[in-house]
Amino acid sequence: MPVEQLRPILLIGLAVVGFLLWQEWQEWQAAMREPAPAAREAPRGRDVPDAGRTANRTGSGAQTGTTAARPEAADVPAAADVPSSSGQPASVATPAHEGELVAVRTDVLDVLIDPRGGTIRQVLLSHYPVTVEEPDRPFVLMDDRPGLVYVAESGLVGASAPTHHDVLTADRSEFVLAPGTDRLDVRFHWEDGNGVRIDKVYEFGRDSYEIGVRYEIVNGSPQPWTGQIYGHFRRVPPTESGGFGDVTSYTYTGAVLSSPDKPYEKIDFDDMQSENLDREVADGWLAMIQHYFASAWIPEPSVAARYYTKALERGEYLAGLIGPPVTVGAGTTGETRLKLYAGPKVQDRLEAAAPGLKRTVDYGWLFFIAQPLYVALWFIHEYVGNWGWSIILLTFAIKLAFYHLSAASYRSMARMRKLAPRIQTLRERHGGDRQKMNQAMMELYKKEKINPLGGCLPIVVQIPVFIALYWVLLETVELRHAEFIFWLNDLASKDPYFVLPILMGGSMFLQQRLSPTPPDPIQAKVMMFLPIIFTGLFLTFPSGLVLYWLVNNVLSIAQQWAITKRIEGGKET
Repeated sequence: MPVEQLRPILLIGLAVVGFLLWQEWQEWQAAMREPAPAAREAPRGRDVPDAGRTANRTGSGAQTGTTAARPEAADVPAAADVPSSSGQPASVATPAHEGELVAVRTDVLDVLIDPRGGTIRQVLLSHYPVTVEEPDRPFVLMDDRPGLVYVAESGLVGASAPTHHDVLTADRSEFVLAPGTDRLDVRFHWEDGNGVRIDKVYEFGRDSYEIGVRYEIVNGSPQPWTGQIYGHFRRVPPTESGGFGDVTSYTYTGAVLSSPDKPYEKIDFDDMQSENLDREVADGWLAMIQHYFASAWIPEPSVAARYYTKALERGEYLAGLIGPPVTVGAGTTGETRLKLYAGPKVQDRLEAAAPGLKRTVDYGWLFFIAQPLYVALWFIHEYVGNWGWSIILLTFAIKLAFYHLSAASYRSMARMRKLAPRIQTLRERHGGDRQKMNQAMMELYKKEKINPLGGCLPIVVQIPVFIALYWVLLETVELRHAEFIFWLNDLASKDPYFVLPILMGGSMFLQQRLSPTPPDPIQAKVMMFLPIIFTGLFLTFPSGLVLYWLVNNVLSIAQQWAITKRIEGGKET
């Protein structure tokens, strides 16, 4: 096989390897820029508290309604002009025991709310276990433990209004969505002592990760009441990489702002550290995303809100929004509201929560290819009911779409293989005269009507599809803990016995046997080690991705073998 033919093939292989190594380098760079060693993201399957964790958290490290290490007034953007907590009533009591958080349980969420400000301090996703081996231990999306802070704070800005610092009164300490009911309201009360009464109401629904945040204002004072609703996330940056092959290392964790001009604008923690965001946007939303899961503050439709970020001194960051002023006349009532999404990045649910929110399923710059692939994968799953078989059938479909391109590549390779003895004779004839050797080979290619790059260009066209499908399989939360067959009970994690990567490496070796053998010993050794290198790379990759590659290789082998046999038998030219 001539150098001219081999070089593009090696470059393609190196491009794929380089893509994977680039992902790891990106994560290493992010780890080097960590603002504080103690900064950690919300737990991702390790250091997760007991699923049966009680609402009572009065220990020395707990953050409670009266003893929490709460944010200072500076945690809210300066333009909001939030009053200090000293404006709250002198005697505020809650029916719950002192230091006890309010527990809320629906069919899909377990939430802990602090009476101080009505802050959401913990969110557990009961339908998404931490691991397959621990089905009763729910994933922790939000938490407030030191070093793992990720909470949702909200309040009102005004001359007489409860911020996230002020203590509210809860009706009781536990709320449960009753069987047969579709809605659960969790109500907190606040009064200023001058006739203004405000209720903060959380609205939970059945089979829903959307949480309404509604403020009901009863203005019994002689003056008009004016205030603005706000909501933000307070969290620490993610931890350093879990090592090569850890898929969370390759996905984005940080804030995302959506606006009509920029529907998907990433604002990472470095951006927040270097500059505070302060921007007014209509028809937007702000999300805090991570691998598989997202939280988002969503204003009412068509409302112009001001979005902000802020870096705090203790290594925490704020990202949120503040709504427009609302005025309630003397002796009247009014309300203002936001919506909070806290759950998995399931595209249908995200889009139902807010237009464009499904963009938080981040497919990278090849989203225009990845999104149709996801739709096709989802469509197939609707019929077969198994994500593993869906991946296999999607691979068949992709292979069919590229059938003619692949056939052109395999025909070129088969013809090159058929010419291998004649090329070797030319090498022996011209010896070290490289110029004459190249000229003789080009004449041979022209005579036999062979394009030296014919075997490579069709493969190059398919690389964007592979990378896009890589992101689809990496970002699709439906594959998390999805069973396939036998021991493969989580297509989003590595094969525990490494069977798929080894089979994939074996399939690459068989493909090499069908390809022209490089006459140069060094080139032959490089090609021989490629299956070994790829096998090592794929040992810790998601088994769903390895399954795709394996099936694609098997189909390619079948197609290449059939074409090679026909050409070598003189049945095809």
